[in-house]
Amino acid sequence: MTQLRTVQVLGGGSAGSSAHVRSLAAGLVARGVRVTVCAPAELDRAYDFRGAGAQHVPVPRRSDPAAVAALRAACAGADVVHAHGVHAAVRTAIALGGLRVPLVVTWHSRAHAEGPRGRLLRLMERRAARAAAVVLGASSELVDRARERGARDARLASVAVPAPHWPADGPENKSRAELGAVDRPLLMAVGSLVPDKGYDTLLDAARTWRRLDPMPLVVIAGEGRERARLQRRIENAELPVQLIGRRDDISELLAAADVALLPSRWEARSVLAQEALRLGVPLVATAVGAVPELVGDAAELVPYGDAAALADAVIRLLADPERRQELAAAGRAQATSWPTEDETIAQVLCVYDELTQPQRFR
Repeated sequence: MTQLRTVQVLGGGSAGSSAHVRSLAAGLVARGVRVTVCAPAELDRAYDFRGAGAQHVPVPRRSDPAAVAALRAACAGADVVHAHGVHAAVRTAIALGGLRVPLVVTWHSRAHAEGPRGRLLRLMERRAARAAAVVLGASSELVDRARERGARDARLASVAVPAPHWPADGPENKSRAELGAVDRPLLMAVGSLVPDKGYDTLLDAARTWRRLDPMPLVVIAGEGRERARLQRRIENAELPVQLIGRRDDISELLAAADVALLPSRWEARSVLAQEALRLGVPLVATAVGAVPELVGDAAELVPYGDAAALADAVIRLLADPERRQELAAAGRAQATSWPTEDETIAQVLCVYDELTQPQRFR
């Protein structure tokens, strides 16, 4: 039997998809699979794909001829190519034109757009779904969406990310001191600064929290095109909110928080939700996408876009230490029900074997 060769393709790389590819690369390499990760150079610096035993080929998130040619060259000798996300899948389908290499697509999340952008997004989703031999959806809703877009074979996928790790020498107090939240509640959100993450609703809720004594500090970790506009809102309204940019110590910061916040318009298997529950940090999240299925009864759920409901849920939790302790215990218990990294890797490897067995056994 020849060694299986697979190429993993990332585009912009959300935190969830990038962490998943890093985990997948390490697990596949440990099982004797040769892995190449095609991703922008900054993602390799952040997630260290080479440290997982994979080869990294820097491919920018563009569809110009040079980027497509680089992707095609990297995929030419593969047994299976696995693209993560719709944009990466479309670029990979273009790069694979004429090559007899099966394409697997993992659909990690969905975007929202109206008008011309919405029509373009639907076209891209159809192209990605129909080009794939197998589509793996991170939620039942995404599996249904892939089928609606013409996928030949769409399956629910277990998409596990590594459990958080942090130093054992009291990171909570150090992180709180760094952020200026030693004697006040610390509320934390994590994610790209884009409209669908619901940060305008979060800032609206922060107006209410200014009346509390002590006044909570809201920290948002992440970068994106909305940063300048959000910063202006924070400064103009004098809100107790800090934008701290991308961080490589998210687990430490989250472990120090009193409450984690997930105000998104839509989520599949949110990395923030998974880390918060594993760490025993009470979570207030919007009841959207796969979030209710993911968290069960281990979080406070509110409607998307409802700043009053978000603000009230946080106020109730801050005033009720026993409820926070209940959610912490429930979160750790809920986390034990999620697929493990080993189970995720085994499922993906089974899909690869289905697609390559005739070629690998001569």
